[in-house]
Formats: sequence, C-alpha cells, structure tokens
Amino acid sequence: MSTEIESQPNNPLHGVKLVDILEHLVDKYGFEDLGERITIRCFTDNPSIKSSLKFLRRTPWARAKVEQLYLKSQSSRR
Repeated sequence: MSTEIESQPNNPLHGVKLVDILEHLVDKYGFEDLGERITIRCFTDNPSIKSSLKFLRRTPWARAKVEQLYLKSQSSRR
C-alpha cells in the first residue's frame, strides 16, 4: 500500500473513493444545493447516491466537476 501512496504523492484524490466524495458532498450541501452547483440530472431529478455513482462512473466530465467541488470544499475546511 505504501508503494501506491508513493507513486502518486501529488494527487490529492489518491486513495479517496468516489462514494466517499459523493457522500461528503451530499452531507455538506444536500442534493438540491449540489444540483445548483453542478447542473447534472442525477442531482436534480430523483437523486440518490446509487444513481449518481452510476452516472459519475460513466461520465468523466461530470466526475471531474464533482472532484473539483470536493477539493474546493476540503480546502475551505482547513
């Protein structure tokens, strides 16, 4: 495991699961606010963690936006 961490020392998302990112954002903002911040239907139309994960895993541009918001929310916590 330490080899994995050493292989990507500058990647702040290394080792963070998408489900953990999404749960953090939903806890912090809720689906309604999340849908306003990132306009994608999985957050605005009948949202759930499961359906959002399915969409984000298949859609790189949407996942990138979610990861950016997560990193922004982490930097504001410090």
